[in-house]
Amino acid sequence: MAGEPLSPALAWRLRKPLVCASTELVLDRWLTTLGEAPNLKRCGLAVVARRQRHGRGQWQRQWSSPAGGLWLSAAFAWPVPDAAPAAPLTLAIAVGLALELEQLGVETQIKWPNDLLVGGRKLAGILARLRLQGSQVRWARAGIGINGTNRVPPGAISLGEALRPQQRRRFHPHATASALLPRALRAIAWAQQHSLSNAAVIALAEQRLLRPDGGWTHQGERWQVQGLSADGGLRLQRSGQTLTLRRQLEVNPESHA
Repeated sequence: MAGEPLSPALAWRLRKPLVCASTELVLDRWLTTLGEAPNLKRCGLAVVARRQRHGRGQWQRQWSSPAGGLWLSAAFAWPVPDAAPAAPLTLAIAVGLALELEQLGVETQIKWPNDLLVGGRKLAGILARLRLQGSQVRWARAGIGINGTNRVPPGAISLGEALRPQQRRRFHPHATASALLPRALRAIAWAQQHSLSNAAVIALAEQRLLRPDGGWTHQGERWQVQGLSADGGLRLQRSGQTLTLRRQLEVNPESHA
């Protein structure tokens, strides 16, 4: 939906280490120095590295993070009173980022729960979670990795290549890390602004949902993707059976005030 209006930029405090072990670790230390009340409602925090030495994706898998891509970790306000009624955080950011990339003419698919694909190849990954105190949301965090002009492993694609499909060239001015940073921050802003629009977020995500022709493998069996549930789970069907997979990593509780 290339005509979808995008969110304006929000206020951010940025740190840009050239190289770090992980932007998540840098953000952890930054939040620690701010204490228990970082006041993220006024200004979000974002760490962007030129290169990560030990980037991690879903299930702590290694995420290749060479120079040329956007490697971002952010902490920001999530304007809902508790986790239950909110739009799924990861899907909301995925939709926001898809809308941004579609402005460049790139057709993306969402591979549930947290990847963006172009032509069946991985372009970006998103890992997001809510920080809770009891049942109350304190803030949200998101790690976003986008292949920009960097070399990519097998099965992946860079945005530069997606924008120059015939030349197979990685460099494109819209694919540099500096060009991708405002788009990633606007994607987070879009997610914030639609945090209470669960049905709208699910509908937009479902329009872009990857539905593999060969089905979805779960516990060694092949299922057909039916769509998304109201809470962002993946609905599967097989031989008259139905199953909903739900991501369990949306919440990061804490015990102290």
